[in-house]
Order: sequence, then structure tokens, then C-alpha cells
Amino acid sequence: MTQWAAFVGFSGVVLCLLLGLSYLTQQAFDADDLTVQSDSQPASSERDPDSALGSEGDASGTDSPEQSEHTGERAVEPPQQGAVGEDEEPTGGAVETAPQQERLDPQQPPEPSSSDGPTARQTSAEPQSLSTGALLANVAFSQGLFAALLVGAALWAAIPLDALGIEVSWSYVTTGLVVGSLAGLVLYILNEVGATLAKRYGIDHDEALRRMLAPESPGGWVVLLGGVLPIIAFFEELLFRAALIGVVAAGFEINIWLLAILSSIAFGIGHGMQGTAGIVVTGLLGFVLATLFILTGSLLVVVVAHYVINALEFIVHEGLDIAWLESPQETITES
Repeated sequence: MTQWAAFVGFSGVVLCLLLGLSYLTQQAFDADDLTVQSDSQPASSERDPDSALGSEGDASGTDSPEQSEHTGERAVEPPQQGAVGEDEEPTGGAVETAPQQERLDPQQPPEPSSSDGPTARQTSAEPQSLSTGALLANVAFSQGLFAALLVGAALWAAIPLDALGIEVSWSYVTTGLVVGSLAGLVLYILNEVGATLAKRYGIDHDEALRRMLAPESPGGWVVLLGGVLPIIAFFEELLFRAALIGVVAAGFEINIWLLAILSSIAFGIGHGMQGTAGIVVTGLLGFVLATLFILTGSLLVVVVAHYVINALEFIVHEGLDIAWLESPQETITES
């Protein structure tokens, strides 16, 4: 049992690393959004070129009647004839004009400041500046590495296959594919309903990460559907269902439904990038997958179901560009 405890402890470490990585990614995206909003706001000196000319007029900066209608430049009124006698020297205050200033052309945009603007932002390595291929490679590498570490730890600890929900038989494969596909389709529909209702009640549901991971070429879709999504489904089900429920329940006297609740909460928190609605809906989805794992005793069933849910989300929303369960008016507004 010492090796079992070591495996459970190692699974907890992997869980903490995953949650920490998810938190850091969320913070990076939030910081990137703030930078975009800051860059989109014009500086005070760029908003109204004519405001810089207000010092030549009255204290409030109001344009005088002599201001040109076409160029927005202030015309200097010449001194009136006869205002000063022939034998008198003109006083400084009588005809003194403001020193010549560099005039601003409203048709010419001001030069960007060196301290802000998109120039400084383009040199940073923010998440939204990465290409889709780089993001897919990052996700596949990180989750694939975690999955390999878990598999290696299970082999080292000699964890029985049945505790992980694995069986070597043809019936296990066929049942996993058929039941998992059907369950994934049903859960996808329920997931869409939950996310749409949450959105309509004003609960945020951020889909930025999914849009960034969506490929723009047929080859990219092959990589996503044939490589990245299977790795994600296998790793998350191996951790949240097989390790944190199956192994713990088989090796220790802990209520399996309590484990299902705790792992589902962690599963929802791990998807914090999707906003409040994403955490709640994903947590509930995780509990349904945990229930399916407990009832079938099959890791393959929940892996296939998980994959079908993710694949349909990408295909429907990003591939076919369908806004699910939204009225035509909402679709027109968002487009």
C-alpha cells in the first residue's frame, strides 16, 4: 500500500501543477486583455488637435471667430491702421502677437508615443500573440507530458489495471467506443444548453481559448482532432477519474461518491479560463463523467465521451461557425 499512497500523492502533485498552470494562463490572458484595452484608448493629446491651440485664445480654449473653417488654424489679426500715431512707437501690448507655434494639421495623425501604443505590445510574448500551431503544440506537449508521468507512476506503483478502469478485451474496446460516443453526444447537448442558459442569465462564459486553438487549415484540423484532443481527453480522464477516483477508492476506504464530488470540483476549477459559467458547467459535466466511470468501470468510455464533447464544440462553433441555441437577432448582433 505504500506504493499506492505514493501514486496517489504523485497524482495530487500533478493536479496542483495543472491547476497552477491553468491559473497562470488565466492571469496572462487577463493581463493581455488589459493591455489591449489600454492600447485602444487614445492619449489626451491625440484626442483633439484643436485643443492644443486654445492657449492662443481665451482661458477656456474656445476657438475665436477668426479660426479658419478649412484648416482649423488660428489666424492672427493684423494691426489696424491708424491705431498708433506716426510719431509714436507702438507699445508692446498694443500689437504684440503670440510667437509663431508649430501648427497642427487635423488631417495628419499624430505620431505614436514611444512609451505606449501597439509598438511596445508587439514585442511581448503574450498568449494572444502566439500562433495557433504554437498554442496547439504547447497544449499537446504539456498535457502529454503529464499523462506520461502518470502512466509511469502507475507502472512503478504496480497499480492494477482494473483500478484504473482498464481491461484488455475486445468487448471492452467496442463497449467503450459505442457507449462513449453516445454518452458524449448527449453530454455535448447538455453542455451547450447549460452554457447558453448561463450566458442568457448574464453569467460570463469565455470562449477565447477555444477560438485561439481553432485551426485555419485542413492540416491544422487533422492535428487538432487526431492528436491534440485525444491527448487532452486521455490525460484529464486518467487524472480526474482513474487516478483520483478509481485508484483511491480501490486502495483506501473512502466513499467513492465523495471522491467523485471532489474531483469534479477540481475539474471545474481547472477550466477557469472559461469564466464563471465554464467552471460551473464543466464541474457538473465532470460529475456526470465521474458517474459514468463509476457505473461502467471503464476508462475508455469516459475518454471517448470527453473527446466527442470537445470535438463537437470545435467543429460546430469554430468549423461550422454555428451559434448554438441563439435567436436570429442575437446572431446578427454578435456578427
